[in-house]
Amino acid sequence: MSEPSVFTRILSGEIPGDIVAETDRVFALTDIHPQAPLHVLVIPKTEEFRDVTELAAGDPTLLAEMVGLAREVATRHADGEFRLLFNTGPGAGQTVFHVHAHVLAGDLGEKSLVG
Repeated sequence: MSEPSVFTRILSGEIPGDIVAETDRVFALTDIHPQAPLHVLVIPKTEEFRDVTELAAGDPTLLAEMVGLAREVATRHADGEFRLLFNTGPGAGQTVFHVHAHVLAGDLGEKSLVG
């Protein structure tokens, strides 16, 4: 049996975290190393999925709930415009293998991606 992820430990109150929004199946918390004025992680309460590709294949409704909570957080804490980023795999920067989305908003400066 594997050890609970840092996100599960935050959700259970085992370690501190600033939870800013929550639904029955998803929660959002402030990133401890923010890369933008608003940088929140949106995380499913289940550890069943390691990355967004597994989540999309296994529970697309849960993925939609994550996107909905991201929109809600960005609307409440920013101007409603945001970047939603999923890192998939260590080569792409994923360090916690419990699927999560980064919600970035505000002045992103030079961190803007083409698109």
